[in-house]
Amino acid sequence: MPTPFRRYVQVGRVALINYGPDEGKLAVIVDVIDANRVLIDGPTTGVRRQSLTTKRIALTDIVVSIPHGAGNKAVKKAYIAADVDGQWAKTAWAKKRATRAKKANLGDFERFQAMLARKKANAIVNAKTQVLAKQANKK
Repeated sequence: MPTPFRRYVQVGRVALINYGPDEGKLAVIVDVIDANRVLIDGPTTGVRRQSLTTKRIALTDIVVSIPHGAGNKAVKKAYIAADVDGQWAKTAWAKKRATRAKKANLGDFERFQAMLARKKANAIVNAKTQVLAKQANKK
C-alpha cells in the first residue's frame, strides 16, 4: 500500500519560508543538518544561504536535482533549468497567496467596488433561488 505522504525533507526540495524576514520566498534545501534544521539557499529569490529550522519552512511538491551540499552557482543553474518559479506560479497554493496579497493591497474604493459586485451577484442568485422555490411549491 503506497503512503499518501510525499513531501520529504530532502536535498533539492523547494520550500516556502513561512516566518522571518524572508517570509513568502522560495528556497531550495541544500543540506539536511539534523532532524530539525536544514541548510537552504534561494539563488534567484534573494534568500541567502542559511540554516533554518524545519518549523519555519513549508515543503512544496517541487524538487530540483542537485547534489548534496551544492554550491550557489549549481543551485542557481538547477533552479533555473527546472523553471521552479514557473512551476510554483501554476500551483493552487501560489495562486491563493497571490489572491490574498492582491486583496490585502486593495484601496478603499476598490473594496467598495468589490462589495457592490458581490451584492449584485448575490441579488441575481437570490432572485433565481426564489423563482425555483416558487416552482417547487406549486408542484
